[in-house]
Amino acid sequence: MNNLLEKYATLAINTGVNVQKGQTLLIRMKAEHYEFGRMLTEAAYARGAKKVVVKFSDDHISKSHYTHQELETLAHIPKWSVDEFDEYMSEDFCSLSVYAPSPGLMAGIDDSKMSAVAKASGEALKAYREYMMSNQGQWSLVSLPTKEWANVVFPDLDDETAQSKLLEAILYSVRIDETTDPVLLWDKHNETLKRQNTALNEYNFKSIRFKNSLGTDIEVGLAPNHVWAGGMETSAKGYTFNPNMPTEESFTMPDNQNVNGIVYSTKPLNYNGKLIDEFYLEFKDGKVVNYHAEKELETLKSLLETDEGSSRIGEIALISHKSPISDLNILFYNTLFDENASCHMALGEAYPMNVKGGTTMTRDELKAHNANNSILHEDFMFGSSDMSAVGITHDGKEIEIIVNGNITL
Repeated sequence: MNNLLEKYATLAINTGVNVQKGQTLLIRMKAEHYEFGRMLTEAAYARGAKKVVVKFSDDHISKSHYTHQELETLAHIPKWSVDEFDEYMSEDFCSLSVYAPSPGLMAGIDDSKMSAVAKASGEALKAYREYMMSNQGQWSLVSLPTKEWANVVFPDLDDETAQSKLLEAILYSVRIDETTDPVLLWDKHNETLKRQNTALNEYNFKSIRFKNSLGTDIEVGLAPNHVWAGGMETSAKGYTFNPNMPTEESFTMPDNQNVNGIVYSTKPLNYNGKLIDEFYLEFKDGKVVNYHAEKELETLKSLLETDEGSSRIGEIALISHKSPISDLNILFYNTLFDENASCHMALGEAYPMNVKGGTTMTRDELKAHNANNSILHEDFMFGSSDMSAVGITHDGKEIEIIVNGNITL
């Protein structure tokens, strides 16, 4: 397993964030994964990194903070923590996050506390978030298991077996095994996604209409001059990188004033350690006007009320139902994985790269393209095996994009 993890670390550094000689790399990860952190650090220095900064966190400690601190204390973001990220952005800098959630751990924690912290942190670090989302520097997201996460995915297995089985699934999803070179496999995968994006961009659809048997019936308008992306991206400095590993998606920017209809979730949404499940959202003129969830309705409510943009969508993504992650037939309870088994939308911030010239636009210029603005970006899944999607061109033609859950372009 150590050999496979070494491959994973090399893939994350070389293909994921693609560290360049002389760059500073920030790694954010859970304390329990310190051994993988050592592998990542060595791989980054082997690539010529000038400096590697590793910041550890722990969900159980965070839960203690939420339990015992007053809201005012929790929501205070010290200036020095903002200054740290400002200094990173002044350098030739890239960022890697090892995402390892503990779904359900925060059950019972006051939603108002969690919402206040998310809002305060989002506002304080808005410049950093915009820097990353506009691809000013390379960034990437990979994942490793936690005990809590593994127990949710495989509840009938003991802790050790569950974590081992989840790690095997993660490595499979990022194309890592004993015999092949995952860097070469990702080169081929990126070419496939590039061809798919090219086809979508050539159609330049005005909107896409989605339907399935659960009741989803929604038309998503697309922003003027939108751009489909997915797989490999290029930073403002010209360095290629893969933002998400795994990824199977082609995604673009919706028109945040032109989304109408109803959409039903097909997988749970893990938001701040709480699982929102069996929910629907009804949109009118781009805004959620009605909603319900069978589980964690109050958490969904707090998400939608975070700010003005959190009740509108900033991303629409197309994924075939038949994909490596979907074929595993595992519900990961983790957006990074579940979103790559299903078409999804994101409530909140839009990616500037999803509109022509967007990475150099001001906030007002992006707003003129109906790009959504929010301090959060939360994906939820709505794809299914019977999903249909029809692209509507500016001259009124209808083109099948998805039939029986799979992309047909």
